[in-house]
Amino acid sequence: MANRAGVSTATVSRALRGLPSVAEGTRLRIVRIARELDYTITPSASRLASGRTHTIGVVAPYVNRWFFGQVIFGVEEVLRARGFDLLLYNLADATSRDRFFDAMPLRRRVDAVAVLSMPLTEEQVAALSGLDVPLGLVGTMADGFACVRIDDVAGATGAVRHLTMLGHRDIAHISGGGPVTHSFTTPRDRARAYRDVLAEAGIGYRPELEAVGDYTVAGGERAMSALLSGATRPTAVFAQSDEMAFGALRAIRHSGLRVPEDISVVGFDNHELADVLELTTVEQPVAEQGNLIARILLDLLESGGDPPPTTVLPTRLVVRGSTRPVRTG
Repeated sequence: MANRAGVSTATVSRALRGLPSVAEGTRLRIVRIARELDYTITPSASRLASGRTHTIGVVAPYVNRWFFGQVIFGVEEVLRARGFDLLLYNLADATSRDRFFDAMPLRRRVDAVAVLSMPLTEEQVAALSGLDVPLGLVGTMADGFACVRIDDVAGATGAVRHLTMLGHRDIAHISGGGPVTHSFTTPRDRARAYRDVLAEAGIGYRPELEAVGDYTVAGGERAMSALLSGATRPTAVFAQSDEMAFGALRAIRHSGLRVPEDISVVGFDNHELADVLELTTVEQPVAEQGNLIARILLDLLESGGDPPPTTVLPTRLVVRGSTRPVRTG
């Protein structure tokens, strides 16, 4: 078929798999000839011929949490359109992470790897680099990797500054930190922004107005309940994720208080339920981060070369009904 189309076998393969670097006219000619010959490309033959698996590995610390599910969806959406499969590894604890990096089961099974919001040690970076395939990170950065992320500091700064501009001074903070967060940079960056904005507004930092919510609804509810039982009742709260904010909303309601009349609440993510619950939040493009890292890895696989510079996607504050100026008197 390549001879009849006047192109190489590699061009035929790229055209039939919908890959880039094929002129549209050439692609249409190849597709027409394939139909005339009743030709179909078989995955096994294609993989043997190319030496590739047509599979991208995705490594995540959680797969049952909204953020990671959305990023994985974004990755899979692009891979499916380009004829690639996704091989997912869920490293939910230290034991599974150690076992994974010791055994490196991705070897010879994938053409590229994306690691989702999981900071890597030097040894782990070396283990992945030894695969000699394109490597990508979402939510963090490392040398030799294509990186896609948001500016967590800027996003959290906008959220807390919104509260200070509404006159709030007793501003609580529900963080996602804790002993099982795999040294994520996100909780630290958002916590730093919270404290910096307080200082900027002349508000003293009070540790008693911070509580850990573990990025879950239940954790957010527990954290908010603890904050409400403290000596100083906050007039506003910044939660580092919408899921923790949802839990905070439930705790506030169960305590007999109202949002935003008694307490204003700001989240982070713009989860699809945020609009339903009238939650003011920081919108980040979650699935788009998965889309983008997948496209970058496939492009690197096709063209070779070094990873592009880190891509920082924008966030924006979405103001809804869960925040209002502080009540006086």
